Amino acid sequence: MSQKGILYGMGNPLLDMAAVVDDEYLQKYDLLANNAILAEDKHRPIYDELSGPDFKVSYSPGGATQNTIRVAQHFLNYPGATSFIGCIGQDSFGEKLKASMEKEGINTLYQVDDKKPTGVCAVLLTGGNRSLVTRLDAANEYKYEHLKSESAWKLVTDASFYYVAGFFLTVSPESMISIGEHATISNKCFCMNLSTPFLSQFFKEQMQSVFPFVDILFGNDDEYRAFAANFNLNTTDLNVIASKIASMPKKNTKRSRIVIITQGDKPVILHKDGKTKDFPVETIPDENVIDTNGAGDAFAGGFLADYVRNKDIFTCIKSGSRAAAMIVQVSGCTLPERT
Repeated sequence: MSQKGILYGMGNPLLDMAAVVDDEYLQKYDLLANNAILAEDKHRPIYDELSGPDFKVSYSPGGATQNTIRVAQHFLNYPGATSFIGCIGQDSFGEKLKASMEKEGINTLYQVDDKKPTGVCAVLLTGGNRSLVTRLDAANEYKYEHLKSESAWKLVTDASFYYVAGFFLTVSPESMISIGEHATISNKCFCMNLSTPFLSQFFKEQMQSVFPFVDILFGNDDEYRAFAANFNLNTTDLNVIASKIASMPKKNTKRSRIVIITQGDKPVILHKDGKTKDFPVETIPDENVIDTNGAGDAFAGGFLADYVRNKDIFTCIKSGSRAAAMIVQVSGCTLPERT
């Protein structure tokens, strides 16, 4: 019998606003073509501009962890396999997110904030690149007290695997630590994604507090090199970085840390049990690449969908690569309809 709520996600639930822009538009707001940042005051006009007549915008559920859970749910393919917690606003965007997640078979228990609107992410597409500008709003208001409520904590205890994107370090690291402690005591699996280079620089203290609980670490090559620079690993060699991170102090000594590094169309690097190995990824012709937004999230989702079913690590990585290949050929983290 399939375990309900086997995979638990906690993160920033966002509504993605995706639109094609030109390089001049990125320069106007000092944005890089393939990056993710939190919106500053100077970026606030972007959301109104995208809603105007000059752009064709598509809306979809977003947020790094939410996307990973959606992909995992898609491949697990039984109702209630996954659960997700975060904070939304008391508005129509929040209701859209709840309805979309329910339709996809995901059990959500959102905290609802009555003062701030549901968070949004501007996904600015240029060629195959994407620049993410996130306005957290209600997502930034998640409170630890919500996690400790009886109904919310039951989702934690029901699960055997936990996944949180690094972005949540800016919101509620104490919630991540609480789940990490539960995972350690219960010998369950706690997973984190580095998510973006700026976290290891500007939220280093929060990352240090959560890191000892991490059993599986995901991220791309840029994120790992930023981590290495900010944590004084004194190398830019990804194989060495993976080995050093795997050896960093860890709370649950019953599980060795697994380190997974994605590199776009280059091989995935895996470090497990003291050994490092490369795995080729699916080749996608350039003309078929529509949007790299969510590729890393999809990889983690595809990987975890097999990992929670105790598949071998090669199969898990292959499934992660297949999920990422599927997502880059559509706009946003758009999942195919089940027939």
